[in-house]
Amino acid sequence: MTDKNIFCKGGGCTAKLGAGVLSRILEKLPKAPFDKNLIVGFDSRDDAAVYKISEDTAIVQTLDFFPPMVEDPYTFGKIAAANALSDIYAMGGCVKTALNIVCFPENMDLNILGQIMCGGSEKVIEAGGILAGGHSIADSDVKYGLSVMGIADPRRIYKNNEGKAGDLLVLTKKLGVGIVCTAGRVGEASKRAMNEAVDSMTMLNKYAADICKGYDVHACTDVTGFSLLGHIHEMLDNRLSCEIFADRIPYIPEARDYADEFLLTAAGQRNRNFVGNNVLFENISFAMEEILFDPQTSGGLLIALSEDQAEKMLSEMKEKGMPAEIVGRLTEKKNIEILVKGE
Repeated sequence: MTDKNIFCKGGGCTAKLGAGVLSRILEKLPKAPFDKNLIVGFDSRDDAAVYKISEDTAIVQTLDFFPPMVEDPYTFGKIAAANALSDIYAMGGCVKTALNIVCFPENMDLNILGQIMCGGSEKVIEAGGILAGGHSIADSDVKYGLSVMGIADPRRIYKNNEGKAGDLLVLTKKLGVGIVCTAGRVGEASKRAMNEAVDSMTMLNKYAADICKGYDVHACTDVTGFSLLGHIHEMLDNRLSCEIFADRIPYIPEARDYADEFLLTAAGQRNRNFVGNNVLFENISFAMEEILFDPQTSGGLLIALSEDQAEKMLSEMKEKGMPAEIVGRLTEKKNIEILVKGE
């Protein structure tokens, strides 16, 4: 066990910059010359870059790293790796190589770093990839993650903004891990809630992605720091609207209690500030609103596909023990972008 004041100050995807700040910065970056082989770049706010190198192969490239959100270094390593690997699956790819990204204080026990990297390596191996190197710098705080390269069929890339009106949305993991980890940091989370959050964050999205390959997926993203509502906002791309079925949202039960006790994250409030004006809540409790704005670390996939395909996919995922649910429906564009219907 490490010193909480040094190791775990509040990390995971709650440490990300807000979507509003990032949007303003990205809009001002100079544009590179057009390259027809760049299928997905940063201008689409998607999960990873995709570059076509042949008619049947594209490289999928991403990176992610953050400070610890749990006390155990080995568990933190697994979570950080699972989170970084997730973007490859969200694009429809498979993992090939990964590089460690390490920020670590020189005066901290190097055994802690060893445990973090062992946890990360375990998840890369589980993903079927090869840990091929990395880069480290001395820093005042611990941060860890991966740069990941995968491959995909350029004709079957999952973009996040190509959903169609009438599509149902399948979410593959429970929400609430940000709230639970916040409660855990101040000693208020139950062991059961923390265990459920850790199990969720360390679960690779590989298994859900493998199921996706058998279906006609129209759009896909993974739910991370911008919350379920923030990522849905990106999926709608100012051309569709969405109805969310609050009574079908999967979440860690204790997260609702902790939200009622105002054990919330600053990132959750940034998400509310960024996307809240685009959301109408009908008969929704404060706690459920907070769960929907809660930043997720290594969250599940959010998949848009036709109604008949969604029902079949959900059945297959539940047979495999996944806590997946159909959580909403895409519609033609309306005055209200996201309508969250009563529980």
